[in-house]
Parts: sequence; structure tokens; C-alpha cells
Amino acid sequence: MTTLTREEIVRGLAENRESPNGAARNAHAEALTGAAETSGDRTLFREALDNLINAYLYSSESPKILVPFARLLQEYDKDPGAFSEWEAHALFWQFKWVATAISDSPGVPLESASGWLDEMERRYRIAGYSERPVREAEMWLADAIGEDERAERAFRRWLAADRDSMSDCRACELNGQGQYAVLNGNDAEALEHWQPVLDGDLTCAEEPHRLLATSLLPLLRLGRADEARSHHLRGYRMARGNESLLPSVGKHIEFCALTGNEPRGLEILAEHAAHVAPLANLDDRLAFHGGILVLLRRLKELGYGRTPAVAYDGSPRTVAELYEVLHAGCLDIVREFDARNGTTRVSDRFLARVGREPLVGGLPLGVRSATLPQTPGSVPGSVPTSASAGSGPVSAPDGFAELVERARRARDLSHPCTDALWAEVAVRADAQQEVDPLVRADLADQRALAAARSGAGEAARLLSAVRDDYRALGLAERAALAELRLAGVAAQSEAPPAEVRALLSGALRAAEALDATEPLRARRIALAELSAIRIESYLRSVEMPDADDQHDHHGALAAELTEFVTAHEGVLADLVAEAEEMLGRVSLAHGDPERALPLLAASAARAVTAGRPWQAVDPLVLRAGVLLSLERPEEAEAAARSALEHAEEVTDAEAQGVVRLTLADILLRRGDAAVETAEHALTSAHWFDRAGLTADGGAQARLLLARAYAGSGRSAEAAEVLQSALADLLEHGDQQAVFVREFLGDLLRRLNEPRPAAEQYLLAAEITKGWEDPRPQAGFAQSAADTLSDAGLAVEAVAAYERALELHRLTGEAPLAEVRVLRSLAWLGLREEVTAATVAQARKRMEEAAAVLEAALAADPGVPELRSELAQTWHQLAQVLDRYVSANEQSDAEEDEYGDEALAGAGPKPTARLEGAEVDALRLAEIELWDRAARGYAEIGSDYLRDRFQCLNNAAWTEHERGEARAGAARVSALIDEARALPGDDLPDWLLPSAERLLAQLNAGQ
Repeated sequence: MTTLTREEIVRGLAENRESPNGAARNAHAEALTGAAETSGDRTLFREALDNLINAYLYSSESPKILVPFARLLQEYDKDPGAFSEWEAHALFWQFKWVATAISDSPGVPLESASGWLDEMERRYRIAGYSERPVREAEMWLADAIGEDERAERAFRRWLAADRDSMSDCRACELNGQGQYAVLNGNDAEALEHWQPVLDGDLTCAEEPHRLLATSLLPLLRLGRADEARSHHLRGYRMARGNESLLPSVGKHIEFCALTGNEPRGLEILAEHAAHVAPLANLDDRLAFHGGILVLLRRLKELGYGRTPAVAYDGSPRTVAELYEVLHAGCLDIVREFDARNGTTRVSDRFLARVGREPLVGGLPLGVRSATLPQTPGSVPGSVPTSASAGSGPVSAPDGFAELVERARRARDLSHPCTDALWAEVAVRADAQQEVDPLVRADLADQRALAAARSGAGEAARLLSAVRDDYRALGLAERAALAELRLAGVAAQSEAPPAEVRALLSGALRAAEALDATEPLRARRIALAELSAIRIESYLRSVEMPDADDQHDHHGALAAELTEFVTAHEGVLADLVAEAEEMLGRVSLAHGDPERALPLLAASAARAVTAGRPWQAVDPLVLRAGVLLSLERPEEAEAAARSALEHAEEVTDAEAQGVVRLTLADILLRRGDAAVETAEHALTSAHWFDRAGLTADGGAQARLLLARAYAGSGRSAEAAEVLQSALADLLEHGDQQAVFVREFLGDLLRRLNEPRPAAEQYLLAAEITKGWEDPRPQAGFAQSAADTLSDAGLAVEAVAAYERALELHRLTGEAPLAEVRVLRSLAWLGLREEVTAATVAQARKRMEEAAAVLEAALAADPGVPELRSELAQTWHQLAQVLDRYVSANEQSDAEEDEYGDEALAGAGPKPTARLEGAEVDALRLAEIELWDRAARGYAEIGSDYLRDRFQCLNNAAWTEHERGEARAGAARVSALIDEARALPGDDLPDWLLPSAERLLAQLNAGQ
């Protein structure tokens, strides 16, 4: 085995601290600790032990901290003076981690656990620390072993003890206080404790990550489902893939299982499949696997026991198989705890958790999830809690005859619940000993109609049989309707036009042949006429498909519909409403939206008057869209809201999705209704999912939902929703793909995720590469460069900036963008090292930027923004030179303190030493540039007074550094005189106090 040098160990420890948490980091930390111990350097050994403890803590192997902590404690007892103040504080801080690890490790005897707690209390008392952390640790141990009175005493003493430097952060303490309230059955009190953390007022490395997960079930139990949804979207994004937060991941999985979102739970499980194996931390394993077991049990109950889950111990497992193996493993763990603790507290809580029943029937989450195959009696997540739409009759009547009568009334009204009622009739008919022949004919009619709607090949045969049955029963009006449907099926199956027309004529004759006393005779005739108008229009388009003939087709159809409306106005309102809707659509096809609007409004009004409000939904949705396109948003919103109101009884999932998507789109454009927009977009996405249109309408609804969330500052939720629908959205054309990529990039940048943000900008740029206009590609390349720079990826950022610069120059129309890229390139060149070469390159870039601005000003001298950017460029060039001087001075100071050998290879390369004359020349150049920038700011007015003052401040102090303090003071005095001469309204409140304070400082430094 190769022995590591001290320098290699030091470098390895630095790298290990920055490594991702997990087994790989732990193994490396263990190796470094062994190497440090072998080296004999006790200081290095202590550092390695501390690093190993931290590595274990933030992983699934946290119980392992006991051994390195005990070693570190031995080092302290040998020579407390060898520990710095910071090292001693860290050691005592780690005592709290050890107390938790012992309590959570059933292999540690209860006596040993109590002994460690006593040792912690003794050492804290000797060191002068508060007992606050000790009492908290005691509370959790007492709670785990079922000593509730002791736990309550410890809780009170915890709260009563003083906070000091050894106390947990307020966020973590509030987490514990709230969890204790939940264990005692007080969810509301818990949420009061947690609110400052959940609101973001108090944060730490693992908060609000953990609390967002912990708050899910209390919120649901209190009926605050919207907040729970938000916490899931935000919290899972924070916890995803973090090994130390696996218990939180388990809570998110459990939340999905208890809200009808089993598919989402399975997806989260799949994302963490690598962690399903046994964890070293048994308490974390119990917490993580417990959440998984809630999901698996629900899936088994819903009939998905044979559905593939994830592998365990190298073998693929179904839902049922994984449940069995995890359940058995968890039972072993809780038995260990019970044996150690002498109570069944741990097993009781575990079994209660795994047996929990759903808290919400179906809570739409907004994110896209794959659907599970339907099994008898189960459609996970099928009912949105915020929507009563589509409910139809709440329950079928008890009596069979009454049920049949209701189904017939619904059929005659074309009520949306008709299909559901006849389905119930069919079920009950099978249980009847004898069924009326008319009922059997009605059921056959319903089956034939369903076949016709789906385009089934057997539809014509079924309808012919239904017609014959009704004729045999003496129901000529029902037979006439079947004749009409046969004509529709023929047209739908692309039968020859002559055959379709013959069937239409036969249907009309059958209606006209009805007895004059038949109440439905007039309706059957009108329905045949309207159907003939619609089908004849289709047949004409088939016979004369040329585009030139379309105008004539539309004209003929409009004339026929108008004649129908005139003939039947005042009676048969629902058929007239249908004709008016068709007329409105014809007007839109003719490019006449103003003509369409009153027709659509009339259609909706007639449908409502006729007692068929569900029929008003389509024309109102269409009217809302037309009004929005005509920039009449208030009227559009009114139409969409009316459509939503009338959609209460609509059972078609797609129609429900469209209504809400339309209203959400209108509200989003309004700009001041983000909360309501999100509500409608969320429910719209759910309905589209139910309709099997997740990739179409569902994707658009999720895009609106993400935009609404972003508009109300909920960036994490917006990003989570958008990323879930990304693959679908990218399939809707390049324009949308570019928009979505940019939108997601902006969200990720706002969330301080620069690398993935840059990736989205670059992907957007790739889409626009072939576009005639290079400006979009240039903008995306620049955005990518900015985020790559923020991520510290200098080489990649430079490449992206260079590409953006090339594209901006191709347009010849973006001097400001070009200038900002050049300045960014200048600063990037100084990030790694400040040398004569890098400064010269940065200077060249700044001067190039100034030349671009000067050329733009020569062409258009009256643009203030160009002048301010030019002043800013001179200002930044002065800062570049100042950076050069400062780097030189810092290099000299470090060499004096550490010597050349200590600096070799450490950090940015020091600049070459500058002689005194070179430094003075640079300072003079700085002063001249700041003066030039200040003059530029002065020329464009008082809006840039603060920038001007900053330049004067920098120039004055640079004079001071040159030993010319009087010159610097003179500059400030001149500004003070100028400011005092300004009219009172033109003098900013801050200017004179700031200038006078600066003058006093300069004079004091002389």
C-alpha cells in the first residue's frame, strides 16, 4: 500500500469535504483517516477524524460516527490544549449527533445509551454549556422507550434552558418541538411551531427540506390539502437523491400513497431504487422503508400486487414481493428496538403507520405521472378533490323501474349522465329474473350507440337490429331515430355518398310518417333535417375537395342552417342552439369572428333556456377563445366562467379539461390572478389525464400551471411541474420547445441551479440554430454563458460567450448585448489568475467594448443607455487595473508571511511582481478612467448621480494611495460645492452626507 504524503492527505481532505454525500465519500474519508493516523501527525489525524464524522453524519451510515467520535474524544482527553477553540467547539457539538445515533441504534444497550447521555451532561456542565441539547436528547430517548412522563419533563426542561453556542439552530429546534406535538396528537400546534421554517424565515443545511416532508400528513389531517401539495412539490425537489434525507423521501412516498397518487409514489421509489437495499442506519431504514410499505400496501389493495416495483438485493421484485421482503426486514428492526427498550412503542408506531388509510380520495399534484393499468375497481388518483364536475346523479335510485325511468329521461335530454345510468340498468338487468322487452331494446340501443360513437364495424348491424326491435314493439319514433343513426354511421364509415343520401332520405320519410298525434314527430323531423344539413355538407366536401370550392360549401351550409333556425325558432330550442353553434363555426371558417360571436352567445343562451346547460359549454368555450383573440379579455373571461358554471354536469373528461384550460389561459394573461390560474390549470391537467390526453391538453395545462406558480414566486413548484411535462411539451413544435427551454432555464437559475439552467439555454440555442434570425440563438448562448460563469465553469462560459459574440455581430443590431459579452469575457479571464497577460487581454476586451459603443453613439448620439454603458465600461476597465494592483500587493504580503514554497501550487497563480513605477502608472490610469466615466455619467443627468459618486470615491482613494490625499479631497470638495448649488428638489438626500463623510475620512488619513 502506498503511503500518502501530508500534502496528499491535506488535498484529499479538502476534496472529500466537497464530494457528494454517500458511501464513496465515506470510504475515501476512512482511507484518509487511516493514512493520517499512520503519518503520526496528531493535528492531521484530528482533522481527518472530524471529516470522517461529518461524512458519516450526512449519509445512511450515520451510526458509524460512534467509533471516530470516541477516538476524537480520546485525543481531547489526552491533550485538551492541542484543540483550538473551534476544534473543541466542534467536538462538543458532535456529542449531540452521537446522542441521536445511540438512541437510533438498537444494538447499543439501553444502559450504554443512558451512560452516553450522562457523559454528555457531565462534559457540558464542566465546559460551561447549557443543558438545553442534553434535555432534548433525553426527551427523544425517553419517548422511544415509552417513558412519557420523563419525556414530558425533559421537553419542559429543554424549552426552559438557555440557548447558547451549543444549541441547535432555531430551525432544527422548531422541527423537534413540532414533531413532539404531532406525537402527542396536536397537528395544529406543530404547524405553528414549524411556520417560520416553512415560510423560509429560518433555514439551515437540512431545513426546510425535512419539515416540508414532515408537515405533509399533519396538513392533510387538518384539511389543508393545497399547502400539502405545495410542500410535496417543493420538499421532494430538495430531498431527491440526498442520502441523508431518505427518511424525508419515504414521507413523500407515503404522502403519494395516501392521496391517490400511487403512480407518482412508484416513480419516486424508482428514482431511489439504489437506496432500497438495507441501510446501515436502522432508524433511517425504518423511516424510509416504512413510507415505501404504505405505498406497496395500497397498491396491493388496489390490485397491483403483480406490478413490477424495483429490484431488491439484486433481484427484480413485484409490488407484492417487495412488500413482503421490506415488511419482514422492518419487523426485525422494530423487534430489536422493542427488545432493547423493553416496550412495544417502536413496533406500535410502525404498524400504525403501515396500516394508514388514505387521507384524501384523490389530490391532483400537477406533476405528470405515468398511469397504472386499470384493474377492476381501481383507478388511482381518479377523483380531484377540488372539482365536483361530472358527478351527474349522486346515486342511482333503489327501484329498478325508477332507475329505468330516470335513464330514459336522461336519454331524452341528452344528459351527460345517460351512459352511466344505462350502465347501471344493464348491471341490474342481469340480476333480474325477467326483464321487459322494451328495457332490453333500450339497452341494445345504448350498446349500438356506443358502437357508433367508437366507429366499431358492428355499429350498422346493431342499429338495424335496434330499429327492428322498436318497430316490433310499436315504437315508431324510436325506430325512426335508429334509421337516422344508420345514416350517420354510413357517413362515418365513408360509404358512397349516394348510399348515405338514400339513408338520410329514408330517415326523414320515417320521421314524417309518424302519427300526427306522436309528441316527438316534429322533433324527429327537425333532427333529421339538421342531421341532413350537417352530413350533406360533409358529402359535398368529399365530392368537391378543391380549396376553391370551400367558400361555396360554407356558403351553402350557412344558408341551410340559417333557414333551419328561422323555421324552428321558438320551438325545439336545443336543436336551434345546435344549429346556431354550427353557424358560428362556419362564420369563423369564413374569417368573420364578429359574426360568429353573437351566434355562439345565442346558442349558449338557448341551450340554458332549454334546460340543457351542459350544451352551452362548447359554444361558450369557443366564444371565449374568439374574444381573447380579438383582445377583449374581460368578455372572454365572462364567457369562460359561464362555461365552467354550466359544465357542472358534464362527464366528458376532455371537455372538463378544455373549459378549465381556457379560463386558466385567460386569467394568466390578465396578470393578477396567479392563484386562481393555478387552481384551474391544476384541475385541467387532472381531467386531461383522465381523458388519456396527458401529452396534449395535459401538457399545455401543466405549462400554464408552471407559469402561474412562477408568477406568484413559487419557482420550485413551477420547475417541478414543468420538468415533469418537459418531454411532452417539446413535441409541440420548435416555438414552444424554445419557450419551454428558456422558461425552465430561468426557473433553474432563480433556484440557484446554474449548471442545469445553462443546459436548458444551450438546448434552446440548438433549436434556433437553423432559424433565419440569429438573435434568439445569440441571446440563449449569452444566457448560457452567464449561468456557466455563475457555476464557476470558466472554460465553458468563455466558449458560450464567444459564440454569443459571434452571433450578435452577425445581426449588427445589438451593440449593448455585444458590449456586455465583451465585458463578461474580460472578467472571466481574470478569474483564475491576474497576470500581465490576463490583464492585457481583459483591457483589450474592455477597450473593444468601448469602441463598439462609440461607433453606436456616432450613428445615434441621443441614446442615454449607450452613453451610460460607455461610462460603465470605463468604470469597469479602471476596476480591472485596480484588481491588478491589488493582486500584486496581496502577492507581496503572502510572500512576506509564508515564503515562496508555501505559495507554490496553492490557489490562483500570483501575479508577476510590479515595480513601483509600474504600480503608479496603473493608478494614474485608473484615476483617468474613473474621471472619464464620471464625466460620462454627469453628461446624462441626475439619474446616474450615484454611479458618478462611486467613480469619484474610487478616484479619490486612489489619489490617497498615491500619497496625493489633497488631490482626492479636492475632488470631493468640488462635488460638495456643486451639490450645494443644486435646487433643493434636485439634491438627493444621501449625496451631501456621503460626500462630507468621504471628505472627512480623506482628511483624517493625510
